[in-house]
Amino acid sequence: MAFAGIDQRDDEVGAPLSEINVIPLVDVMLVLLVIFIITAPLLTHSVKLDLPRATSNPNVTQRDHIQLAIDGAGILFWNGEAVDRIELGKRLAASAKLDPQPELHIRADRETVYQHVAEVLSDAAKAGLTRIGFVTDPTTR
Repeated sequence: MAFAGIDQRDDEVGAPLSEINVIPLVDVMLVLLVIFIITAPLLTHSVKLDLPRATSNPNVTQRDHIQLAIDGAGILFWNGEAVDRIELGKRLAASAKLDPQPELHIRADRETVYQHVAEVLSDAAKAGLTRIGFVTDPTTR
């Protein structure tokens, strides 16, 4: 470290110091290190959860599920039996009253107009069914 002293010549008095004073830098770094040491454990607080594992196996249909198919022309099939919208509304209302409530699986043809699917979803919601799922054909590419 170079400090101005008595033995320096007069021509060097106004000259800039050629060494960097790093003591303030070290002080700041030590203060920051202490702050990070204290706050780092507080930031890593987390809740340990044992999450369930999911598999990508296809869902096996059980008896308490309702299969509702909609073909390209908009014809409705309740577990393979053709029904109209009035009969569908009655069956949905009767199914909604069951305990436990069955799950409605909707299978729509690829050419089905979305309006038919939306009408079925609306009818199911009005009837009180809350467990509704869509069945798709898994394809591998």
